[in-house]
Amino acid sequence: VTPNIGVKTRRNKKGSTRKVPIEIGSKQGRALAIRWLLEASQKRPGRNMAFKLSSELVDAAKGSGGAIRKKEATHRMAEANRALAHFR
Repeated sequence: VTPNIGVKTRRNKKGSTRKVPIEIGSKQGRALAIRWLLEASQKRPGRNMAFKLSSELVDAAKGSGGAIRKKEATHRMAEANRALAHFR
């Protein structure tokens, strides 16, 4: 679930904002992965949090689930905004 690349909002001189792709370090990536796993497991229907979290972890290991979808969406956004990488 750990992302390699993400997007950060930058404002240019005219005042418009752009999502600029940035590389994510290992510590920040791990923190994002844990946050995404917890958020996805809270949204799941189920009995208790332990059951929902374990189900989300199993789905993440299989390559599906809410946290994996969040990672893929972030990577897609970074890929779409690749032309803005020089604004870092």
